[in-house]
Amino acid sequence: MPNRTQAPDLLADPLAEANQPSSLLARFGPDKALQLDSGAVLERWQIAYQTYGSLNESRSNAVLVCHALTGDQYVASRNPVTGKGGWWTAMIGPGKPVDTDRFFVICANVLGGCMGTTGPASTNPETGKPWGLAFPMVTIRDMVRAQAHLVDSLGIDSLFCVAGGSMGGMQVLQWAASYPTRVFSALPLATAAKHSAQNIAFHEVGRQAVMADPDWRQGRYLDEGTRPAKGLSVARMGAHITYLSEPALHRKFGRKLQERSAPTFTFDADFQVESYLRYQGLSFVERFDANSYLYVTRAMDYFDLGADHDGVLAKAFAGTRTRFCVASFTSDWLFPTSDSRAIVHALNAAGASVSFVELESDKGHDAFLLEEPNLFATTRGFIGAAARARGI
Repeated sequence: MPNRTQAPDLLADPLAEANQPSSLLARFGPDKALQLDSGAVLERWQIAYQTYGSLNESRSNAVLVCHALTGDQYVASRNPVTGKGGWWTAMIGPGKPVDTDRFFVICANVLGGCMGTTGPASTNPETGKPWGLAFPMVTIRDMVRAQAHLVDSLGIDSLFCVAGGSMGGMQVLQWAASYPTRVFSALPLATAAKHSAQNIAFHEVGRQAVMADPDWRQGRYLDEGTRPAKGLSVARMGAHITYLSEPALHRKFGRKLQERSAPTFTFDADFQVESYLRYQGLSFVERFDANSYLYVTRAMDYFDLGADHDGVLAKAFAGTRTRFCVASFTSDWLFPTSDSRAIVHALNAAGASVSFVELESDKGHDAFLLEEPNLFATTRGFIGAAARARGI
């Protein structure tokens, strides 16, 4: 197995991407000020995005893809920082379930992110310095509000489909609740209508790892020319374990040693799984802003769609005409099938059109990102039927 302790060389400068992304960019001024759930208002803000395919004449074929925690707008194209291909090319492209020969696909970096949408690494227009912890706290609903402004700016009244997994799935549910007449179909995958206590706990461990790094400098590391690389790397290592399953880890690594025939009796990366996690941590800190990690994990923690509707999740979808397809995976212990069933039960109670499938997979939470033929068949069937009903 190749040595994974060296992080890959980067291409574009991640710090530059925070303000001047390589992707498309929509800027908004005071006439489109963004009101946040915290009570704060962003007078000037921007959202970075990518598009694929073409918008049809009736503007009825737009698909909004929402990314997960550490994703970005490069859903089906090369990331300018890492040089790697899009994070969902298994699902999106010509002839794929989300067929870019048929649909106009939009994917935006979330509010609070670090790839061009306004966030803590962006320049505060009032100070000329990075926002840092002066950036207001954001929620999943704030992210969706920002996306709605983007969709408006593109002249699209109604989205054919909103799709995403994990945190992206939370955004899908929020879209359906906040803008029911604007979402024809919704595809929330491996997600939940509220973040569990266990998941909040995992996030808190990661945040504490970042904040315990002396180079974090109370969030002022960009001003002071440092970077909490060790803390963020540990946070990523811990989180990455939750995206996998024990069978997947065993199949991939087992107890195999890393480029040695016997233990070293040191704290070096004796095992392949250790080397893999160290590589994941190192490569992550090169492309992701530490403060963004704090903000976006916190947004997931705050998400509780039912609590926003008198504690009754079904009320979030009352009267909806959106078509839903909800999918979970048998080995996903981060967002288990019970979370998806709770969504389905609420949709049923609201009289919504919903289909549900629990997919057999031993790949854990990350299964929605990987080559899963049953997922492709499910989504292709759902999207195809919805497109016929939409007349596209």
